[in-house]
Amino acid sequence: MAITDILSAKDIESALSSCQADDSFDYKSFFSTVGLSSKTPDQIKTVFGILDQDKSGFIEEEELQLFLKNFSSSARVLTSAETKAFLAAGDTDGDGKIGVEEFQSLVKA
Repeated sequence: MAITDILSAKDIESALSSCQADDSFDYKSFFSTVGLSSKTPDQIKTVFGILDQDKSGFIEEEELQLFLKNFSSSARVLTSAETKAFLAAGDTDGDGKIGVEEFQSLVKA
């Protein structure tokens, strides 16, 4: 399944253009602009599966750094500071990675 099966290409483009500059990524506004915040838990779970590149059941720091590239191959990688802030916001149990429930909470935050 492609991410565009759930999110519109226009919304993806708009969300990516809002965070082109280094250190301009804000997960709350990104999730809102891309339309993920208004999706069902199952749709959010499907997007999580796309983001979980190694299919470990978690989004680890390396996968988070490449987060934007899941939406467009021409998107930039997140900076170290953005990646760490994103991980800190989503990792509520402190295990150093984001599980599907944590991701769903983060999207709806």
